[in-house]
Amino acid sequence: MKRIKQISKFLLAIFMISAGTMHFVNPEFFLKIMPPYLPFHKELVLVSGVCEILLGLLLLIQKCSRLAAWGIIALLIAVFPANIYLYQHQEILPALPVVHLLRLPLQGVLILWAYWHTRPEEKKS
Repeated sequence: MKRIKQISKFLLAIFMISAGTMHFVNPEFFLKIMPPYLPFHKELVLVSGVCEILLGLLLLIQKCSRLAAWGIIALLIAVFPANIYLYQHQEILPALPVVHLLRLPLQGVLILWAYWHTRPEEKKS
């Protein structure tokens, strides 16, 4: 199980680093899904991208990984309003309505994935 958890942590880190990088490669996408009630759209997109990259990297450092996993959970909760906004305004990203709907529980799956990495390694007796 320990090996599976290590692979999972690595995959989550790669996912976070890749997602964060996309904030710089394609900021227009993230700007489109920013709810209008939030200020400083461009700055928030860039800051969230930096946070995703940093948390992904920290997840790979054993001493920091549990704290990084909690940070990922907090970040996923913080960006959830953008997913809700996208669901409410599906014309922003044309796709089947079910695709937009499935993005919402996917956020919960990502949170559970990160939560698994907040738990200490199980020790064999």
